[in-house]
Amino acid sequence: MKKTTIVAAVLIAGTAVTAFAHSGATGIVKERMDAMLAMGKAVKTVAPMMRGETAYDAETVRDAARLFQQHAGESMTNLFPEGTGGMPSEAKDEVWTDWDRFAALASQLEEYSEGLERAADNGLGGMGGNTSMGGTSMMGGGSMMGGSTMMGGGGMMDAAAIAEMPADAAFAMTTQVCSACHERFRAEED
Repeated sequence: MKKTTIVAAVLIAGTAVTAFAHSGATGIVKERMDAMLAMGKAVKTVAPMMRGETAYDAETVRDAARLFQQHAGESMTNLFPEGTGGMPSEAKDEVWTDWDRFAALASQLEEYSEGLERAADNGLGGMGGNTSMGGTSMMGGGSMMGGSTMMGGGGMMDAAAIAEMPADAAFAMTTQVCSACHERFRAEED
């Protein structure tokens, strides 16, 4: 199974859990849950296109990328003022104790989704999440998810580089940022 499919499935499942959790949320917590739910729905719409299960539509991909941008970067970090953890929030305390990493992922989501928007016209390359860029796997080991280059201490790809990729590769990279953030900063339901 392609890693893109796995990432999308995790994000989609998280959308259902988030929708249930909204029942007790108010104020800024509800605002951020609504933003996350909107992004999850966008992933749910685009993921079947990226897997070749539905017809590819570049405008739908661009719309999803714009939605991600709308809720990323400073817009995202502004939804997490200190003291807004605890139930019904799914935010772990690490959001505030490791703020720099959280803010970096929010900025990375903004950058990558800008690249995704620009890559939409490139169509699918059949790459999904199993690509290799310059000999370095995007999904494993010492690359993006491993923390030594794109997701961690090293350099992050910019929107211009991502814009040159097939849309499915750009989508995989964008949703991996979501997954990395959820893994580190979102409490899992039991």
